Amino acid sequence: MAHLLDVWFGDAKAGSLSQDEAGALSYAYDPGYLTGPEPRAISFSMPLQEAPYTDRVVRPFFSGLLPDEGARQRLAGALGISAGNAFGLLEVIGGECAGALSLYPAGDTPPSSDDDGVEILSQPRLEEILGKLRERPLLGGEEGVRLSLAGAQDKLAVCVEGDAIGLAKGGRPTTHILKPFIQALDGTVENELFCLRLAARLKLPVPAVEMRHGGTIPFLLVERYDRAPHKDGTITRLHQEDFCQALSVPPELKYEEEGGPGIDRSLDLIDRATARPAFDRLAFIRALIFHYLVGNADAHGKNYALLYRSKVPDLAPLYDVVCTAAYPRLAKKQAMAIGGRSVPDTIQLKHWLTLVPETRGAQRLLVKDMAELAGRIGKEADGLLAELEDAGIAHGILGAVRAVIETRAAHLLKIANVS
Repeated sequence: MAHLLDVWFGDAKAGSLSQDEAGALSYAYDPGYLTGPEPRAISFSMPLQEAPYTDRVVRPFFSGLLPDEGARQRLAGALGISAGNAFGLLEVIGGECAGALSLYPAGDTPPSSDDDGVEILSQPRLEEILGKLRERPLLGGEEGVRLSLAGAQDKLAVCVEGDAIGLAKGGRPTTHILKPFIQALDGTVENELFCLRLAARLKLPVPAVEMRHGGTIPFLLVERYDRAPHKDGTITRLHQEDFCQALSVPPELKYEEEGGPGIDRSLDLIDRATARPAFDRLAFIRALIFHYLVGNADAHGKNYALLYRSKVPDLAPLYDVVCTAAYPRLAKKQAMAIGGRSVPDTIQLKHWLTLVPETRGAQRLLVKDMAELAGRIGKEADGLLAELEDAGIAHGILGAVRAVIETRAAHLLKIANVS
């Protein structure tokens, strides 16, 4: 007998996720949804059709809604469910996913998004939750909490209004992602805060981010780019999917050397899927340059996404940007090779030029972007360091990040022949 979960796209029941007795997944669009007003596909990998999609396509997409790696193992342990049982995990925590989807047991209707089921967190309760996240990512098993977020880091979706932070327990959409420091990596909160704000100073699309404390525990609050707040206080969920989901790549194979998307596949996806392919290609390449400059070797296929503000998506803003090069124990190879090269200091201009067509105009534009970002980033980084220091935010890791930026920027300026 098959087990079923209804898949809701906003306020519409889009279809059903099924798991058979052998554990295979399938997804079928609801006939009424297909014939309804302006039906939308839940994924680029699953266009609208009557026939159901099989496990090969379905599992990568729905598994991509769940945490990765260790966080998924800890969540599964807390819930008493196998880490490989994506269906079982989503049955428990699939109520508030990334994007506009929510999953509920067949026949259940999601609570109204106007439901004000928010538990405002006192300081002691916030500190308690920050401690719990180590053992129970997303607060899996917490009464009334049904949240699913992808990624390897422990995190939690919350509602933020002014200084108040709350847990959504009804149908109200969350507004921010709460991210504590990563264990065994010192200063990740300050590191990511610096990288995201530096991207903003360089006019790259990036969500707003701030740093707070729960007692002595620092954490980030990152504004969700897949939520659109309105003046009347209501919030619309915007759909999104990462590149692995859009390309039917299992999340455990997100790195290019393991079969995940590289630059060529990513650019091809942008060409085929987005509303403004030329614009988004340039934005993607600028993101690659920025990740290189700040020493983020972990920008893999799950760290780029499509954002559906309308029926046809655009490239989503930058997210999950950390200078991994500041930590000696982390891998130095780029998650996506540039011109076949993954080791940063071996990447030369000829490798960067493989990212664009072999025309003089395209190559000049790429070199111009490289020189502009490399030429500005040092001054902007120093200005940001001063700004953070004035706000009482300082950490030794920021000096290491600044040193990485200095080295990387000098290299890009050299190969771009800019003195």
